[in-house]
Amino acid sequence: MRTREPPEALLERLRRGDRGALARLLSLAESEASRYAAVADAVTAAAGRALRVGITGPGGAGKSTLIDALVAELRRGGARIGVLATDPSSERTGGALLGDRIRFGPGSADDGVFFRSVATRGAAGGFAHAGFDQLDLLDAFGFDWLLVEAVGAGQSEIEIAAAVDLTVVALPPAGGDAVQALKAGVMEAGDLFVVTKCDLPGAEAAAATLRSVIELRAADGGDVLLPPVVLASALSGAGIGELLRATREQHAALAARGQLERRQRERLARRVRHLVLRDLEPRLLAAAQDLAANGGSPQALARAVAERLRTST
Repeated sequence: MRTREPPEALLERLRRGDRGALARLLSLAESEASRYAAVADAVTAAAGRALRVGITGPGGAGKSTLIDALVAELRRGGARIGVLATDPSSERTGGALLGDRIRFGPGSADDGVFFRSVATRGAAGGFAHAGFDQLDLLDAFGFDWLLVEAVGAGQSEIEIAAAVDLTVVALPPAGGDAVQALKAGVMEAGDLFVVTKCDLPGAEAAAATLRSVIELRAADGGDVLLPPVVLASALSGAGIGELLRATREQHAALAARGQLERRQRERLARRVRHLVLRDLEPRLLAAAQDLAANGGSPQALARAVAERLRTST
């Protein structure tokens, strides 16, 4: 039987640029949190240099194709890119239904690019908490850009904004009722909007609608940084360079306003909350089941559980 390599040994290999060790640690972070915890602090301490960009939007917006075009453009400039693509979880295995075998063809192998497809694992916001650790790993490995493709689940898909420095919302030119699309909560998290497939009819009109709604929202919100709207076509390459320039400029503007620092503090608080709840949940569930055996109202039992947890710490 093959002995599993300790996480600490994998971390040493990762520091030497071993992509195999990176892949193994990404799997540990996703599936064996207790083992990954041995190196989590060191990985987080080594992260913090990459620009983390989330790509979200409704299904059919062409997010995967857009990311391929962004990767190609960034590679022409010499940047190293890590891509984390979230997929719906299989109810049977818990893994991603789609994978990098499908999304990333054999002709696109490149040492400057690392692609990983991960499962949402039922996360309500479309982004599993393990994704935060996986982004830290890709960051610590030395990638310059981290592109995170959200699953495209609809209004609940806003967790991605908490995991990245900047969120790009992709919308197709003919996505149905534009006003209805703009009601999605993810629209409020957008730092930059891109109308994809700009060579199709309706792209200019969709961009004009977006700009109008953004300006109206800014008028109600006081001194806010207006998200730019870019038209792009991943297939033809039109607007891809402009999209990257707008991303860099928006990132710099957010940093100058102190918003990036605020987001990083919020990200840390969110991660701490999740980890505390993850550790408490088994004890909480055991106490609830024990006390519920004797019956009582939910409110009284909840108070009893809270009291038991307080006195046991």
